[in-house]
Amino acid sequence: MTAITDKFDETIEKLSTEQTDYPAPKIVAENAFLKDAKAEYEFWKANPDEFWERQAEKFVWKQKWNKVSNFDGVYHQWFIGGQTNITLNALDRHVNSDRRNVAAFIWLGEDGTERIITYDQLLRSVNRFANGLKSLGVKKGDRVVIYMPLTIEGVISMLACARIGAIHSVVYAGLGHAALRDRIVDAQAKVVITGDVGFRRGKAVPLKTITDEAVAELEFVEKIVVFSRRLPKIEFVSSREIDFDDLMNFSDKCEAEVMDSEDELFILYTSGTTGKPKGVVHVHGGFMVGTTYHLRTFFDVNQSDVFLCTSDIGWIVGHSYIVYAPLCEGVTTVFREGAVDFPHQGIVWEIVEKYGVTKMFTAPTAIRFFMRFGEELPKKYDISSLRVIACAGEPLNPEAWRWAQTHLCGDGKHGYCVDNWWQTELGGPTIGTPITMPMRTGKAGIPLAGVVADVVDAEGTSVPPNVGGRLVLRNPFPMMMRTVWGDNARYERMWKQIEGCYVSGDVAIKDEDGYIQVLGRADDVMNVAGHRIGTADVESALVSHPSVAEAAVIGIPDEIKGESIVGFVQLRSGHSETESLKASLVEHVRRELGPIATPSKIEIMKALPKTRSGKIMRRYLKALEMGTDAGDLSTLEE
Repeated sequence: MTAITDKFDETIEKLSTEQTDYPAPKIVAENAFLKDAKAEYEFWKANPDEFWERQAEKFVWKQKWNKVSNFDGVYHQWFIGGQTNITLNALDRHVNSDRRNVAAFIWLGEDGTERIITYDQLLRSVNRFANGLKSLGVKKGDRVVIYMPLTIEGVISMLACARIGAIHSVVYAGLGHAALRDRIVDAQAKVVITGDVGFRRGKAVPLKTITDEAVAELEFVEKIVVFSRRLPKIEFVSSREIDFDDLMNFSDKCEAEVMDSEDELFILYTSGTTGKPKGVVHVHGGFMVGTTYHLRTFFDVNQSDVFLCTSDIGWIVGHSYIVYAPLCEGVTTVFREGAVDFPHQGIVWEIVEKYGVTKMFTAPTAIRFFMRFGEELPKKYDISSLRVIACAGEPLNPEAWRWAQTHLCGDGKHGYCVDNWWQTELGGPTIGTPITMPMRTGKAGIPLAGVVADVVDAEGTSVPPNVGGRLVLRNPFPMMMRTVWGDNARYERMWKQIEGCYVSGDVAIKDEDGYIQVLGRADDVMNVAGHRIGTADVESALVSHPSVAEAAVIGIPDEIKGESIVGFVQLRSGHSETESLKASLVEHVRRELGPIATPSKIEIMKALPKTRSGKIMRRYLKALEMGTDAGDLSTLEE
C-alpha cells in the first residue's frame, strides 16, 4: 500500500463545532419519490447487481446484458454485453409515447428570447443534424469537439454525435484558444462545431475568432461547422468550414447507431490545476442508468416537474442534468444562456415564477451570490412552486444554507435546500442529503445508494468519527468514469494511491451517523502551528459574519507558524471596506474557531477569482499573494 504524500501523514482538524439538524419539510418529504433512502441503500448493499439491474430494466435496450458488473480493483464495466444508444432513451421512447408533444426544453436568452422545443421536434432536429454529420464522414468512434454557446443547437450537436456513435467533447464556450486547442489536439477531433458568438452580461464572446486561432495549422481537423446567430452571417475563412444550417437540411429520419453499453459517449476535460487537463471518459450504458436514477431519487425530478438547471453544457452538470438524465426521464428542463444577475438581479426568481419551476439545481457559489443582493429581492417574486433546491460544486457553508432555506424555500413552508457532492469523474450525486432526511448544516450528507464512501488516513485506514482525512470511495458505480482519454496510467493512479480506493482529492470528516462534510481540496489544507486545517471551516466562519457574502482562504509560508491564514472576502450589498471591518472579521473568526484559525490578514475584493464553472480558484489567490506562477488559468472567469 502506498502512502499518499507526507502532507497527509497526519489527520485534518475540525475546528467548527456547529451542527444543527433541520428536519425535512413535511410538504417535501411526504411527496418524495424515494420515501426511505436508508432502506434503499441497505437493499443496494445487500443486492448490488440486482439493484442496478432493476434500474437498467427501465430503459430500452437493443440487446440485454449478460452480466451486470465487473470490477478488477481499477477498471469497471456495467451491463456487459448490453446494447443500446442513449438517444433511444432520451428521445425515441418519449416520441413513441404520449410525451411526443411535451416540451423537452425551455431555452432562454439574456435578451429575453424564449424557445420551446418538444420531444418530437428535438428528435427530428437531432436526426437532421446527425445525417448532416454523416455527410461529412463522421462515424462511430470519431471525436467531435463542440465549442458552442449554451443554446438548443449546442444540445442538438451533443445528441447528434451520440446518435451516430461519435464521441463528443464539449469545451465551455469562453475558454481561450490555447485551452480549446489543447483539447482538440488531445482528442484528435475530426470535426469542430462552433458558433459565431455567445452572450454574457450583454456582451458578445467571439467564439469563431477563438476557434480560428485554435485550429490554425491543425490539419487533422477536417471540418469546422459554424452556427451563426447574427445577420449577416460571418464570412468563412477556409474551405473546410461549413454552415450549421446546411447540415440541418437533411432527412429527419436517422436510425440510432447500436452501441455497446461500454462504448464511449463523451470525453469531458476537467479544469485541471497546474497540470494538463484530463479527458474524463463516460459511456452510454452506465452513465444513462446512473445519472437518471439519481435525477429521479435524489433530485426528486419526474415528468410532472419543471426543472431548472443553472449550469452549462460545458461542465459535467450540464451533461448529466441539462441534457442526458432529464431527457431520459422525459422531463421539461429550463436552461438559460448568460449570467444569473443579468439583465437584473432577480432574473432567476422571475424565471421560477413565470414557468412554475418546481426543482432547481444550482451551486453554493450562486447561493452566496444571491445573498449579496439581500433577502428582499426574492420576496418580490412568487417562488412558492419551488420544492427542492439542490446545490453542488463547492462546500455549502451553514450561513448560505440557512439563507437559502429561509428566503428561497419559505423556511420549509414550500421547499427544501439540500447539499450534494460529486465530481466530473463521478458523473452524478455521490454523497448528499436525501429530501426525506434532516439536513445537517455544513455537511453534504450521506453516501447515496451505490456508494461506499470513507474518510481515511495516509495509509487508507478509516479515521474515527469527527476526525478529518482523505475522502475516498471504495467501489465504482455505473455513471463513474471509465478512464482518462489516451492516458490509462493517469486513471489507474486514482485507484492505486490507496489500494482498493478511488482517491477523490478532497479532505473531509464523517460523523457518528455517517454524514460527511467536505473540508476542501487536499492541496488547500493549511498547516498552522502544527494544526492541519481545511479551508471550508475558516471560510464558513467568515461567511457567517453579516457583512460577508463569500470568502476564500489560503495558507502562506510563515517562519514561526509554518503557514499563516490569509482571508479574501466579498461583501454583501450595503457594506463597504474599512479597517475596522477587517479587524471585526479577524475577531469574528477567532471567536468562532479559536485562536489557531485567526487570519493574519483580510483582503476585501470586488469579486473572488472563480473558474467558469463557479469554483473558487484558491491557487490563483495564493500565487497573487506570494508573487509566484499560478499555472494553468485557462478556466479562470474574467
